[in-house]
Amino acid sequence: MSDSSYDPDARADLSREEVERLPYRLGVGVLLLNADDEVFVAQRADMKTAAWQMPQGGIDAGEAPLPAAYRELQEETGVTSAELLAESRDWLDYDLPVELVPKLWKGRYRGQRQKWFAMRFTGAETEIDIFGPEQEFTTWRWAPLRQLPELIVPFKVALYRRVVEEFAPLVERGRAGG
Repeated sequence: MSDSSYDPDARADLSREEVERLPYRLGVGVLLLNADDEVFVAQRADMKTAAWQMPQGGIDAGEAPLPAAYRELQEETGVTSAELLAESRDWLDYDLPVELVPKLWKGRYRGQRQKWFAMRFTGAETEIDIFGPEQEFTTWRWAPLRQLPELIVPFKVALYRRVVEEFAPLVERGRAGG
């Protein structure tokens, strides 16, 4: 299931209190590391400003988080050559700005509650294809782990900081052993 259910023209007058009563959408995120411990990020197609993000998306009904992560990774990037390194200890939340709530997911969710997975990309870069049937990105690149919070939209900065802190030991351990 794609994150692309964005309607920029949707209008609704929701108060902050009404938004806070909405549930979170369950989702997953993937921190995909290359052999140099850089992280895959891609520029969102639906943003006019810079908004680089890692692959992420919703969990389908009856789907477990890890299979959802592999599915989202393949749907958004074409990548199937990835091995699991770690799973986040907790589910991590982010809240949408109130004005975005009616524009995403038909206004049913206040944000997302995500399980994050760190994975190692084991394929060739020619495997990466962001131009699939439900294209969400316009371009992609590898970025340093610690730079991730600077690349994302402001309302996801705290989430990305938590992901970076949790998975940083994987990168540091890799450098110490290399």
